[in-house]
Amino acid sequence: MNIDRDRRGPPLINPYRSELAASPQQPTSYAAENATFLPEPYNALRYPIPIHQRPQLYLTTKNPPKMRLAHLHLPHTTPFSRVSHIQQALTTRLLTHKKLASPGSISSQEPNNPSATLSKTPPPPPDPTIITFTPNPVYTTGRRDLPPSNTSPPSTSNPVLSLPPALEPIRSLFTPHGNQPARAEYHPTLRGGQTTYHGPGQMVAYTILDLKRLGLTPRCHIRVLENSVIDLLNSYGVKGFTTEDPGVWVKPIAESESGSGSQPRKITAVGVHLRRNISSFGIGLNVTDEPMWFFKQIVACGLEGKEATSLQGVGVPGLEVGDVAAAFVEKFVSRVNADFTCGENAHGESIDEVYRVREEDLLNDV
Repeated sequence: MNIDRDRRGPPLINPYRSELAASPQQPTSYAAENATFLPEPYNALRYPIPIHQRPQLYLTTKNPPKMRLAHLHLPHTTPFSRVSHIQQALTTRLLTHKKLASPGSISSQEPNNPSATLSKTPPPPPDPTIITFTPNPVYTTGRRDLPPSNTSPPSTSNPVLSLPPALEPIRSLFTPHGNQPARAEYHPTLRGGQTTYHGPGQMVAYTILDLKRLGLTPRCHIRVLENSVIDLLNSYGVKGFTTEDPGVWVKPIAESESGSGSQPRKITAVGVHLRRNISSFGIGLNVTDEPMWFFKQIVACGLEGKEATSLQGVGVPGLEVGDVAAAFVEKFVSRVNADFTCGENAHGESIDEVYRVREEDLLNDV
């Protein structure tokens, strides 16, 4: 029997068990037709439950709901702050559901009324979401590279932008000159890692997921992200790999390139944040060579002597970011469904469907 995980509640207690415990017996034909049974992990319900109880328990034996993944693709160059707002709203929604679904939260509502507790099963968990986008030119820092004091963007009341040491040498990029706007923005973030760049020519993918539901440990999550990118690169005829340094790497297209030798080049940065096993942030994949100048202004991810490259830089020109984004989501889902058994006790759910969603639909649901 399958349990409807999208509508599961707290551990359930059979209110009729005390009456039947003295003479446990196999259910009669009436009971078999009008009762729901749970497998051994739920052996508190060894005895049949009358049919009038079943709607409150949200159990099913046929057609259990499938996990669906929402894909939000923002087709135009987007302010980083806009994506941060969407990501925060989706993360908060998952955290709120997790809090409401916790056994302590439900049982505290009416602790002296077990049957009332059964009926207060939380709503189905929100769908996991992947946001794919290309931001305006922006340098971001992870927790290891945050500035020492103020992390707010400049304003009329606070005109001086506080930068981490890694970005101080390029402060002029964040400063407007006459009628010319600043060439890039700076945003501190809570993801892991250090300083990196995102902007036109890149496909950024943020994964907002409940790792517990997928059966993924934090380390498995990183591995799935990296392997999804490697699978994507392979579909374009490019061999990607991982090293002792974070991210996904490729060999340069020609070892005779000036100053490069045979040193691997980074094509994808990976950085995530976890709170109560809810993930946010994700990857940044270089599609064209447009981001390369910005990478050369910094020591990306704190890796001295390492260079970046792109799909265009390894001989795959003319790709549209939207097409790369759709292909990445497809590879990610395939990897999750194939690799989730590496997670804790291999109890993850698979993703059965991917659907496109609009920004307004997501935010209306939050």
